[in-house]
Amino acid sequence: MAYIRTFGEIPGHPEGATYQTRDEVRVAGLHAHNQAGISGTARDGADAIVLNGGYPDDRDEGDVIIYTGQGGQNQRKEQIADQRYEKGNAALVRSQLEGFPVRVIRGYEEDSEHAPAEGYRYDGLYRVVRHWFKRRADGFRVLQFRMIKIGSMYDIQEVDDLESEDQAQALPPATAGPPSRIESIVNRLARKARVVQNIKTWYQNCCQICRETVHLPAGPASEVAHIQGLGIPHNGPDHESNALCLCPNDHLRFDNGALYLTDDLKIVNAMTGAIIGPLHIHERHAIGIEYVRQHRSYWSQEL
Repeated sequence: MAYIRTFGEIPGHPEGATYQTRDEVRVAGLHAHNQAGISGTARDGADAIVLNGGYPDDRDEGDVIIYTGQGGQNQRKEQIADQRYEKGNAALVRSQLEGFPVRVIRGYEEDSEHAPAEGYRYDGLYRVVRHWFKRRADGFRVLQFRMIKIGSMYDIQEVDDLESEDQAQALPPATAGPPSRIESIVNRLARKARVVQNIKTWYQNCCQICRETVHLPAGPASEVAHIQGLGIPHNGPDHESNALCLCPNDHLRFDNGALYLTDDLKIVNAMTGAIIGPLHIHERHAIGIEYVRQHRSYWSQEL
């Protein structure tokens, strides 16, 4: 029976359902393959992943997953080459850009307290919120994806990016009840609002890269992008020194590796290597070069 790619829940297979083998997972329509970790194509997107000890760089925090893409390993699961934007990796990027839900299946070989003791378990829908390249200790680059469980306390755009790992661990679990969760969200929104207001006011909603302003019936608009990603695992600060005022197009390009900055704040087209020009900088805006370097390390071979 041919696999039918479906985004979202599969009728008759609720969250928490268990399976003895990967083939049972495949026959249930939850994942297309018996071995590969990512189910999907670059054209369609990824509909499911399996967490089962495939890569030591994976990190499973339950409602937050840092998932390593596929490729570059030999049969002994040793990394022998860089990973690339292809196959399942390209599928996960497509799901991020399109906002498609991804089913997560955990296997017994995953080194995580959230993994089942045996077999495989369907653990619900997640969304891909960010991707980047990580250089491993052996020198090879792997593609990583930050995934958030849909419906969890982290599944709110304004609090996706917690300021630090310690802060993330200090937040109450999803079962702690509304009062503490609401307080955490309100505090996070208040900090974010101050940074956003300052950045947009300094630049009067003019993009620091293209110098254009998006004009809407309600007035001019822009977006605030963080240079070093917030939250696990990047842990950049929610501060003006780690923020840029960008138009929606350049925000998307910057967050997804099409643009990065040099130490002297020149804008580089990552796909051609050409310098586009200098970043527009307001006199009150002191940009942290350490954040620029961290962002560049995700996308460029240059240090």
